[in-house]
Amino acid sequence: MDEEKPLLSKDIAAVRVDLEPPTPYGSIAGNHPSLLTQNEVASQFRQKGSSSLLDGHEAVTLTWQNINVNLNPPSRGCFRGPDPNTRPKPILRNVHGTVKPGTLLAILGASGSGKTTLLNSLTSRFHPMLDFTGEVLVNGVDFGRGIRNISAYVQQDDLFIATMTVREHLTFRALLRMDKNISKERRIRRVEEVINELGLTKCAENIIGAPGRMKGISGGEMRRLSFASEIMTNPPLLFCDEATSGLDSFMAENIVQTLKAMASRGKTILCTIHQPSSEVYALFDQVLVMAEGRVAYMGSSPDALEFFKQQGYLCPVNYNPADYYIMTLAVVPGRESECRDRVEKICDGFKHSEFDQKIEEEYAAIRTSVSYNESDISDTDFSNTSRYESSWVRQMACLLKRCWLTNLREPMVIRVRFAQTVMIGLILGLIYLRLDVDQKGVQNINGVLFLLITNLTFTNVFAVVNAFPIELPIFLREYGIGLYRVDSYFLSKMLAELPTFIIIPFILVCIDYWMVGLYDSAEAFLICAGILLLVANICVSFALSQNTSFGWSTCHGLSMQMSYWPSTNGNILII
Repeated sequence: MDEEKPLLSKDIAAVRVDLEPPTPYGSIAGNHPSLLTQNEVASQFRQKGSSSLLDGHEAVTLTWQNINVNLNPPSRGCFRGPDPNTRPKPILRNVHGTVKPGTLLAILGASGSGKTTLLNSLTSRFHPMLDFTGEVLVNGVDFGRGIRNISAYVQQDDLFIATMTVREHLTFRALLRMDKNISKERRIRRVEEVINELGLTKCAENIIGAPGRMKGISGGEMRRLSFASEIMTNPPLLFCDEATSGLDSFMAENIVQTLKAMASRGKTILCTIHQPSSEVYALFDQVLVMAEGRVAYMGSSPDALEFFKQQGYLCPVNYNPADYYIMTLAVVPGRESECRDRVEKICDGFKHSEFDQKIEEEYAAIRTSVSYNESDISDTDFSNTSRYESSWVRQMACLLKRCWLTNLREPMVIRVRFAQTVMIGLILGLIYLRLDVDQKGVQNINGVLFLLITNLTFTNVFAVVNAFPIELPIFLREYGIGLYRVDSYFLSKMLAELPTFIIIPFILVCIDYWMVGLYDSAEAFLICAGILLLVANICVSFALSQNTSFGWSTCHGLSMQMSYWPSTNGNILII
């Protein structure tokens, strides 16, 4: 694995196409200038489209108020619904806040404090079991689910096709995610801009790889690639879930420096982070400290020390402030009542503090400056265009190319299947070599035909039984952001693998048909080959129906059971 070149703050600040200040769409920076009406703000964003923000400099002020999320009790089964005596479990309680353009906000808190739930709520990603209430405004406008069209969400897990290079992956995203009116040349130029901006030039031609399976780029480079994938359309609003998870302190600081440089160019960035170091904590403009689903503090990083001091919790000298806040607000096993009382006291103290009053004033300024009409805007404001930015033909072309590259760059799988097919064919051919057409020979012919069908069945089932479940997380993420359709993904994957499911069975038939000495006729041979090819591809369809219907765990269990399928009729069963 190649050694990474560290990114310094001055280097990150320099790798940017332009440093012009953003032109706000009704931002509240400074002394709260006059905002546009709600219809005007919505109209401008709709005209820009979900991906044509590429060359724009939109500034976004994100505000949320009275966010409450409750976990509904589970159903008791048999259509009885949830238990009426079980109350919903609160996850978020009256959470509010404001983030201005050019701000990097860190959401801190112990595990289970509601950080990720808040991030999902702000991006309108709701679990069916959760009940959400509250208001999320973009420049004073409630966009609903339309907020996804003007923002990007970098999730915690890095999911990529392991056999793609960094440049190929970003090009794939650029071709499918950018607005269809943008030329291919501009898309490729944007790929190079993002590679330079996030310091991926050194590894641009390297295979991404997969930890524990295929050697590729490092963890820090993979994390930066996740950011590069999402900022391809230059969104003004960026959400990051656990941006530094799994990274060492140096790489974590490197990632946050990258976010800081992006925020300095007018973007609004929110990220959850787990136990940042002192150096990383100092890079954040604002912090939001969560505890038991409530806001314990929100404001600038230096003011957080003053607030906790006012509450009677003075951070020791030379102590990491982030660690101190988390330890102060943590619920210690065996002392739950005492810890929860302390959390409620601190949260109540913030609610009546000058810091919370400032947030309320900013929210009131936004609400009074935008002429609000409940019917002016809804989830349908972006529904006049397709959720897919690229045409079906382009999706098929890009997906087919990716599938072909994946198959070609895993030659060992193809080689093993070819070698296995030749070996099985030769073994069967030698066992049933040149059979005589008599009573005993007819029984042996029945046996060899049975074995041919059996081997074609199981080898092709095994070949695809885990094909979709392995890529399911990647597919769900890419389909969820509107990268491609389900049919284009399925068809491209099948077309890319179809030659394999034709050539390999045909090789097996060619070996055994003539070695066994079946009917010596080209017509009979072609009929036999056609029937066995049909059997092989029907088995492929069966396996695909299983793994798409029941998921990875069921198909894995099915494959394990089939591996120990008993032999029948006294014939040799080779799998």
